Amino acid sequence: MEREVISRVLTAYGIKAQAVPFGNGHINDTYNLIGTPYLLQRINTRVFARPDRLMRNIQLVTAHLRQRAEQAGEDPQRVTLSLLPTLDGESFFQSSDGSCYRILRRIENTRCYERAQNTGQMYGAAQVLGRFGRMLEGFDAAQLYETISDFHDTPKRVAALEAAAAGDIAGRAGQDAPMLQFALARKERCGVICRALKKGEIPLRVTHNDTKLNNFLFDSQTDRCVCLVDLDTVMPGSALYDFGDALRFGASTAAEDEADLDAVHFDMEIFAAFAKGYLEQAGRALCRTELSLLAQSVLWMTYECAVRFLTDDLNGDVYFKIQYPRQNRIRALNQFALAADIERRLLQMDRIVRQLSGCDF
Repeated sequence: MEREVISRVLTAYGIKAQAVPFGNGHINDTYNLIGTPYLLQRINTRVFARPDRLMRNIQLVTAHLRQRAEQAGEDPQRVTLSLLPTLDGESFFQSSDGSCYRILRRIENTRCYERAQNTGQMYGAAQVLGRFGRMLEGFDAAQLYETISDFHDTPKRVAALEAAAAGDIAGRAGQDAPMLQFALARKERCGVICRALKKGEIPLRVTHNDTKLNNFLFDSQTDRCVCLVDLDTVMPGSALYDFGDALRFGASTAAEDEADLDAVHFDMEIFAAFAKGYLEQAGRALCRTELSLLAQSVLWMTYECAVRFLTDDLNGDVYFKIQYPRQNRIRALNQFALAADIERRLLQMDRIVRQLSGCDF
């Protein structure tokens, strides 16, 4: 059945090729189209119920990035993703069974990493993230759809945690009580970024919202970071979300599900390298309040992730995929331990941002 659907999809694009599973993404199914420069993706419509809105966001953002790249004399096909339209001029194809597919041009001679091999890779990724934001300066983020509602509304995430603890569907609230106490002790402070956005103290910007290192492509020959991919969660938001989440993942000394909490620390050398690369590219575009919250964003994105893992554990593991029982509890313990370490280092992190930005906030 799947082979027949893919055959109809390729006909809609005017392509003849063999589709072979590609990559290890957790959301969409990706296929390499042998003998062509393209990748085929099936959009996960359970996660993204409105693929038309998702694809419109991607079209608008990539068109702007390509235009800016051309103006700068850069290769637009290496700066961002390129969508192939169907023969009817559509950005995606919807089959009769409701499944949705798109075709993207591969960015050749690149690779990605699950974790940084050295601080230079994090510095390079930070420069690309900073450039992503700078190239989208002047783009009206309000014209984008929210593909996942309230994705980084941290106070709403905490409210969901409280509801999960009160319901205690899986009977785990007793064992999870220390983490719940840690989370609720920071309840009043965790919404600082959301409040700044709502008050207009920081600007609404185009945000990627999934800035883990494996969404950055590196040149296979030079290991220079080339571009940021996987734009499904591109939405209006705060630049602080992307900066904070990149370091939540990239500067941790352990994987998200490392059970040995003594191994979980925040790497300040990586923070300094990433902040340097990011501010070199985006620094002039950031306002004073954004700079003052840059270090805090790492804390609150880590805290928010921990809250989400704990909520899912309390609800009986209904959102995040698990490979073994109580994995979400391990993930939550891990991220709360990381948040606690970041909290202890905030003053040092602020000093680094001040030195690099030249801003005394």
